[in-house]
Amino acid sequence: MNSESKIQEEKVLQAKSGFVMLICGMLLTLVGIAGFGYGIYLIDQSAGGAAAGISVVLGTILFVAGVLVLCGLKVINPKEALVLALFGNYYGTLRKEGFFWVNPFVTAINPTVRIAANGKGVSRKVSLKTMTLNNEKQKVNDELGNPVEIGAVVIWKVENPTKAVINVENYKSYLSIQCDSIIRNTARKYPYDGAEGGDEKSLRSSSQEIANIMCEELQEKVENAGIKIQEVRITHLAYAPEIASAMLQRQQAAAVIDARQKIVEGAVGMVEMALEKLNENEIVELDEERKAAMVSNLLVVLCGNKDAQPIVNSGSIY
Repeated sequence: MNSESKIQEEKVLQAKSGFVMLICGMLLTLVGIAGFGYGIYLIDQSAGGAAAGISVVLGTILFVAGVLVLCGLKVINPKEALVLALFGNYYGTLRKEGFFWVNPFVTAINPTVRIAANGKGVSRKVSLKTMTLNNEKQKVNDELGNPVEIGAVVIWKVENPTKAVINVENYKSYLSIQCDSIIRNTARKYPYDGAEGGDEKSLRSSSQEIANIMCEELQEKVENAGIKIQEVRITHLAYAPEIASAMLQRQQAAAVIDARQKIVEGAVGMVEMALEKLNENEIVELDEERKAAMVSNLLVVLCGNKDAQPIVNSGSIY
């Protein structure tokens, strides 16, 4: 338990300046080459003896030491980090940009690079830049069992590179799988479209609220991977093709019904207002039968789909 907490706790290295060690490494290498060459010269002259052997050995040692010093030089670009291990144990993390020197026997850790390119000739630095994960549309069932297609985009970045490369095998794949799972589970909890006038959340009318819920749940899942979720946005939402046509007809029918209700409500109000004005101004006195006829005619004119064709009646309705 203690060893696990030590691994998760990031240790930021305070590395030495790379420029000073670069000069030291070059000097050691040059002196080693010179010493080795001088020893070979003495041997060729057959006048070296022990001095020639010492010169060759010392020159070789200095040359190897210089090469090792140069191998410890590391360049860290802005928004990058390097997680280092020494003989299988976590050594530390370089997060500050610049030119540094570290123990030449340390190795960089980045499982995503090893899986992607077998670790051949690629940088193992961990990017701390903001990145985007485009979760392609997937088919799920909403709360009512209707198949819908939903897709989202996740804006994220690595906040703790040590956790990202040590706690999970591949933090990019881990994030992608967790994102798929969260989107599926969240979409199953809500209907595609809620009832009119209701307070129930739905995927279509409350997309931003549901995206925020996805963001919070996804952040909990990837916390141990050192990843910070900045935002989740739903980019695609539609009924599945097999029911899209039927649902479109349903929406159209609902829209027609809503429109008819508003037309009838408006027509009744206009008829009521017309009768009140006729009575107030005493333009004409209407009995119940004539009022009924007038209401019928007005409703036909106001609620009809086509323009009314007036008919002039010169006689009496009796």
